[in-house]
Amino acid sequence: MTAYTEAEGQTLRTAVFGAMVLVSTADPGSVDEESQAGIRAITLLTDDLRAIIAAAPPSLPKGSASDVESGVLAALRDSVAIINAHEPRDVAIFRAAVSEMCRSVAGADGEVAVAERAMVTKVVEALS
Repeated sequence: MTAYTEAEGQTLRTAVFGAMVLVSTADPGSVDEESQAGIRAITLLTDDLRAIIAAAPPSLPKGSASDVESGVLAALRDSVAIINAHEPRDVAIFRAAVSEMCRSVAGADGEVAVAERAMVTKVVEALS
């Protein structure tokens, strides 16, 4: 198992759960369906990354909706750098998994709203 510091783990948890929250709150929908879709998609992460994500509760940035969005997008960018420093081969898996999580959350209620699509695009761009 790759050793991540607690701070790195927290950044990864903020990125993963924060991305799902950003998409979920972009357009009101079924929170239960969206949450379940996101949780199912976590299985796309590597075993090491799933263990880090599950190691502690996530923490979202504080402040306004804009502050939360900025903080989560920064955590996504930082997460790519963190993973690249530890396990470069896991970067592509992380990007694909988080992107799929967000798409799953957006489409959980059977349709993807314009605001959800826009937020998924922001997340994917932050992962680039």
